Amino acid sequence: MTTRVLVVDDSASMRAMIGQLLSRDPEIEVVGSAAEPNEARAMIKALSPDVVTLDVEMPGMDGLTFLERIMRLRPMPVVMCSTLTARGAQVTIEALRLGAVDCIAKPSGRAADLADHADKLCRTVREAARSKVRGSAPSPRPPALGGALRSDMLILVGASTGGVEALFAFLGGLPANAPPVVVVQHMPAAFTGGFADRLNASVPMRVRHGSDRQPLVPGEVVIAPGGDTHAEVVTAGALQLRLVAGELHGGHRPSVDRLFESATELRSRAVGVLLTGMGRDGADGLLKLRNAGAATFAQSADSCVVYGMPRAATEIGAAQREVAISRMAEAVLGACKVQGGRK
Repeated sequence: MTTRVLVVDDSASMRAMIGQLLSRDPEIEVVGSAAEPNEARAMIKALSPDVVTLDVEMPGMDGLTFLERIMRLRPMPVVMCSTLTARGAQVTIEALRLGAVDCIAKPSGRAADLADHADKLCRTVREAARSKVRGSAPSPRPPALGGALRSDMLILVGASTGGVEALFAFLGGLPANAPPVVVVQHMPAAFTGGFADRLNASVPMRVRHGSDRQPLVPGEVVIAPGGDTHAEVVTAGALQLRLVAGELHGGHRPSVDRLFESATELRSRAVGVLLTGMGRDGADGLLKLRNAGAATFAQSADSCVVYGMPRAATEIGAAQREVAISRMAEAVLGACKVQGGRK
C-alpha cells in the first residue's frame, strides 16, 4: 500500500530535495509540497495525506504552532525535519512532546550522504504511516501511593519511536521522591542533553543528562547520552551509571538491551519498563530482568504510537503485565512499595 506524503518546508530547494529522496521509494508517493502552514493546512484538507513532513522552524506560524493545531484539530502522523543545532534540538523535542511521531535531520546535500539519508527518511515515513496518533492528553498527576517506597529500588526504562511523549507522561506521574530512574531513548546524540533539560523543567523528579560514574540516587532521572557509548548500571555497592564504548547492539547505541542486562544482579530491586518503539530492542533484556526476579512492564498496544518493542517483549514472555501509559507510573510505583515491613 502506497504511503502518501505532504512535504512542508519554507525552502524551495529543501522541499525539492526531500521530495526527490522520498520518491526513490516505490511505496511512497509525494502528493504535494507547501511553503508555509496556511498553504499546508489547505493541502491537508484537499489531499488527505497519510504523513506530513514538517520543517521545525518556519517564518510566520512556526512549525510548533502548526503542529499543535494539527494534533488538536486533525491528529495525523507528522515527521519533523530538523537542523542538528541547539535551537533545532529544543524545538524538535517540544514537537515530539506535542505528538510528532519522529524527527529526522535535514539532508546536508552532500552526494556521499544522500543515499543513507534517503533510506532513513523513507523508513521513518513508512513507520510513521503505521503509527497510532492521538490528540493531546492532559498532564498526568503523581498517583496517591498509599504506602512508602523502598529506598533500594532502581527503575530502568527503554523507549524509541513515540517515546518522548510517553516519557513525559510516565515521568510526570512519578513523585519527586521516587526511586532512581535510568532511561535509554533512541534519539540523535545532539538531542539527548536538551531532552533531559526539557524533562527537568516539566516533571517532579530532577532529570539529568548521564555522565560516566554518575551516582543513581532517589529523586533523580538519568537520560543516557546518545552517540558513542552504551549505558550500563554498576550494581556492586552504590548504584552508578557506566558509559561503555562499544559497537552497535541490535542496531542501537545506546541499547535498551544492554541497559536491562546490566541490572540483572539487582533481582527484585529492579523494575524494567519497555515503552513504545519500532523493532525489538529491550525485549531480550527485559526477559533477563524478569527471569532474575525483577518486576517487568510493557506499554499496552492501544496506548503505543508504535507497538513494536512492547509487542516483541510480550511475545517472548518478558513483560509480566502490559499497562496503558496513563497507568504506567502507578504500576511501577506499586512494584516499588514497601512490602511486609521491608525497606
